[in-house]
Formats: sequence, structure tokens, C-alpha cells
Amino acid sequence: MDISVLSSSLLFKGFDETEVNDLLSSLNAREKKFRKGVMIFHSGDTISTLCFVTAGSVTIESNDMWGNRTILNLVGKGQFFAESYALLPGEPMLVDVCASENCTVILLDMKSLGRLSESIRARLLANLVMITSRKNLHLSGRSFHTAPRQVRGRVMAYLNTAAVQKHSREFDIPFDRQQLADYLNVERSVLSNELSKMQRNGLIRCRKNHFEIV
Repeated sequence: MDISVLSSSLLFKGFDETEVNDLLSSLNAREKKFRKGVMIFHSGDTISTLCFVTAGSVTIESNDMWGNRTILNLVGKGQFFAESYALLPGEPMLVDVCASENCTVILLDMKSLGRLSESIRARLLANLVMITSRKNLHLSGRSFHTAPRQVRGRVMAYLNTAAVQKHSREFDIPFDRQQLADYLNVERSVLSNELSKMQRNGLIRCRKNHFEIV
């Protein structure tokens, strides 16, 4: 198991190498690989594992009974997912987690937190609060992206956020066209048409997942 990425993550901020290794042992850390398209977790599952992506990426999705998909988040290398459910034992998941590409995930069993010393547990939970807070900010940001009624408004809201985060008018986004459509909750053909119009109007330049705000 390659833990170099995990060791440098926010979860283990302030811990030395010996403490990290002890924590991984105490939390029964295990590594799993998933092929693109595989469902890692399904809506309704109950879990106790905090998950960390060391390679590839996964999407957090809402898939309803009628086959409609909405992408809520894309979790890439060096990021966590399922942290809220891991700390709420017995709470059924309301989302699906799917491997958006071949990926590797380290799973940490949070039921074992009680085995940690009070000092170590307090530090670890403090880091978890920071991770969860950042995730909440990201999810609240999505509400701004999907609030506009018009497709152009949604695209502009999303690209504006991306530009601010990248500190540049030119950047790559983590989504392909279908994923971006699912994230913004619009039809892919409608999104593609709107992006073409925005290019003709001189608002943006784009090719695949590379964008420039003109």
C-alpha cells in the first residue's frame, strides 16, 4: 500500500510518520482498486469507512428511480469521500459513489476510533472537521451553480468559480461534457449548444475540458 499521498493529507496534518503508521494500523487501513464505471457504494448502503483516493477519481452521484443522474461532486487523487457517513453509523447513504476512471482507494474503519488515545483521537477529529467543512463549502457552491434558470447562467456561475479557485482566466475543469451536464443538471446537447453560442459570442474559448474566459 502506497501511503505517501495519504500521509501528506489534511487528515494527518500535525502527525509524524510513526503516528501515521500507528493510526493506519489502528483504523484497519486497507487498499482497494476499482475499474471505471464500477459502483463503489450504492444509495441505501450503511458504512463506517472513511475513503481516500490515491489514484484516479470517483463521482458522488444522485441516481433516481427513473434513471436520471446528477453529479454532486468529483473526488480526485488526494481527496476524501464518505466522511459524514463514516461518522454516523447506521445512517443510510443518500448517494451513489462510482469510479469515474480506474482508481485506487484506501478505506479507514472509523468504528475503531475508540481504540485511539484521547489526545490522538482529538487531533484526528479536529482534522476531520476541517475536511468536512471544506466539503460543505464545495457542496454549497454547487447550489450557486445550479440556481440560475438559464443554462448560460449555470455555465457562467460554474466557470467563474473555477477561475477564482485557479486564480486564472484559463484553466482545466475535472469534468468531461457529460459529467459537466450532469453536474449542472442540464441535457448534454443543450450544454454543448450553449457552449458553442458562448464561443461565437466571444465570451469563452474551450476545447474538451480546457476553458478560457475571454
